[in-house]
Amino acid sequence: MNAILVAVVGMLVFFLGYRYYSKFVAEKIYKLDPNYVTPAHQFKDGVDFVPTNKWVLWGHHFTSVAGAAPIVGPAIAVYWGWGPALVWVLLGTVFAAGVHDFGALVLSVRNKGQSVGTLANKLVGQRAKVLFLFIILILVLMVNAVFAWVIANLFINFPSSVLSVFIQIPLAIWIGYVVYRKKGGMLWPSLAALATMYIAAVVASKVPALQIDLPRYFGGEENIVAFGLNGVAFSFFVWIVILMVYVYIASTLPVWKLLQPRDYINSHQLVVGLAILYLGLLFSNPSMTAPMTNSAATDTPWLPILFITIACGAISGFHGLVASGTSSKQLDREPHARMVGYGGAVGEGMLALASIIAVATLFSNTDGFLSAYSSFGAASSGGLGNFVQGAGQLATGLFIPADVASTIVAVIVVSFAATTLDTSVRLMRYIIAELGKEYNFKALTKTHVATTIAVGSSAALVLIPEGPNGFGSGGYVLWPLFGTSNQLLAAITLLLITVWLKRLGRNYFVTLIPMVFLLGMTLYAMILQLVTEWSFFAGDKPNLLLFVLGSIIFVFAFWILLEAVFALGKKPPAEPKDKAM
Repeated sequence: MNAILVAVVGMLVFFLGYRYYSKFVAEKIYKLDPNYVTPAHQFKDGVDFVPTNKWVLWGHHFTSVAGAAPIVGPAIAVYWGWGPALVWVLLGTVFAAGVHDFGALVLSVRNKGQSVGTLANKLVGQRAKVLFLFIILILVLMVNAVFAWVIANLFINFPSSVLSVFIQIPLAIWIGYVVYRKKGGMLWPSLAALATMYIAAVVASKVPALQIDLPRYFGGEENIVAFGLNGVAFSFFVWIVILMVYVYIASTLPVWKLLQPRDYINSHQLVVGLAILYLGLLFSNPSMTAPMTNSAATDTPWLPILFITIACGAISGFHGLVASGTSSKQLDREPHARMVGYGGAVGEGMLALASIIAVATLFSNTDGFLSAYSSFGAASSGGLGNFVQGAGQLATGLFIPADVASTIVAVIVVSFAATTLDTSVRLMRYIIAELGKEYNFKALTKTHVATTIAVGSSAALVLIPEGPNGFGSGGYVLWPLFGTSNQLLAAITLLLITVWLKRLGRNYFVTLIPMVFLLGMTLYAMILQLVTEWSFFAGDKPNLLLFVLGSIIFVFAFWILLEAVFALGKKPPAEPKDKAM
């Protein structure tokens, strides 16, 4: 099938979803109020609560939720054929992710900027709150490990991307100073910063001396450097240490100093990156050489595994954490929630669509695809690399050299992943502080204590577990559980929004229906993985790490479900029908 036709159909579905469905949800379900005083104004502190221009906030929100997941998930899921992946991305974005992200944002704004974990107490009960906070804590810990692993591997495989990514940090700090201290505009400085980054990417692609290639510096696989690690493994260790130092600093700075301006730059990267991919698609006019459905994919069932493989890009619980954890504290006016929440989900859906097309058009013929995607394991290990190559191939349609295109794509992926990483560490700090308050452990409420725990545990999780990729396999090992727990979190967040809407006397079926579907698929997938892949029933080598973490998450999620079902059956508290909770 012609890839342009697939892209046009996808764009049309996204447009109709945002134009009509999100408007219906905004006006009839969430009932946005332009006069409502948002937490950004009510609790303005210049650090976390900062009223923010809607376009800047959209950039922060989108790039925080995007990361590498909407690229990696679809790039793996085409294993079952690009047709099932496409359908789930389109329908999931419009009817699940949009209302989930949008709803989590509005729910938090109407409750003083509190996170969905904290709001579980008010909506479901004290036990549910504590259980939910622990699920969220485990999830963000996995997010930190997985994305640190992704970034370190991209730096190793695409050393020409490192310079551009490093340049972005001082440029973002400078933009933050110009905008918030000098009261200047952010658009032109951010465009200048983006141009500087891409010039650096082009030059580094052509000048080996500007490529920060740690494996080459340390002698490659043949040379043992330290701790019994060869040059490649030691390079991975060094990048993880650098990343952890960076996220410690980034997650404790006021949002205007680094987070917002860097994310605004990255929002332009989204536009530029998608423009390169879709214009390259238009000019190169490739065919979808991957099969629409892959009858050879028999080792792993698409039902239900497809729905946890593609999380970000269809629906993701992490989005609700960002919406209620940082974005709700920066929303200037409540009507902006539609663009930030639902619009952010659509932006990520467009990225997932681009990932599907890039991989499905990469191979010269179907046999080439079937060889690369010979098993689900092969798809999982090669998905990200296939996307980078496929995106670079599409970019050559605009006469961009393949090496430059691959570098720019790597810069975009790393930038998004880094944004997700430090936002996730900031969220983990909030959760640790909340648990410290809950159990009267005051030390945990201190910013640097909580951040140290978050960074230290994340580094340990990505470095310590043994896996098929040798040292530093933590992110690779954790990926299967990341998808399942992420979707469980999304289902529970939809459940909380459903309880909230029911108590307000509004139509709650817009969140109930995707919640029931997602909960069913995810619990089914988790039971399947726990029993057949990670437990002692799986064979001689059970994965105890995934089995223990997965079992804890499953028990906690099922407990919260029972609590929520009970809460749904209770009479709502006596208060005005449409009073904001």
